[in-house]
Amino acid sequence: MDAFYSTSSVAYGAAPGAGWGYESLKNFRQITPAVQTHLKLVYLTLCVALASSAVGAYLHVVWNIGGMLTMLGCVGSIAWLFSVPVYEERKRYGLLMAAALLEGASVGPLIKLAVDFDPSILVTAFVGTAIAFACFSCAAIVAKRREYLYLGGLLSSGLSILLCWLPVCLA
Repeated sequence: MDAFYSTSSVAYGAAPGAGWGYESLKNFRQITPAVQTHLKLVYLTLCVALASSAVGAYLHVVWNIGGMLTMLGCVGSIAWLFSVPVYEERKRYGLLMAAALLEGASVGPLIKLAVDFDPSILVTAFVGTAIAFACFSCAAIVAKRREYLYLGGLLSSGLSILLCWLPVCLA
């Protein structure tokens, strides 16, 4: 995380002292193996947080636990997450999953309303989000250059979601 906030982005393929800016956004060179591994872990973490949030929403639908208390717990766990040092990765990961679970329970009333209105809305949103994460994860695993990562992630997720919903639109 320190490399993200530092003024030098040498570890990410930029020139020494370049920092973040328009030139670093236009950088389409090779992705180093360390960055590729980091991207895999980021997308895996997002996928697990999505699953944790889905479990929280399910807990609200089943036991009606969502509300103001879970929202305050979510905000508290996010604040605690920011106060934990970067080197305590397991604790930070657990706090992120707790925040995602409580966030899922907090939006539970909205999800329950959507399920009462039309149950296919929830399935469509969850499957679409999961497909997008899976496509970006696959692009991070396969791509060796940045333009292929950007292009592959966006096009594969868009095309996959389009192909999943094509039979629904034609029916």
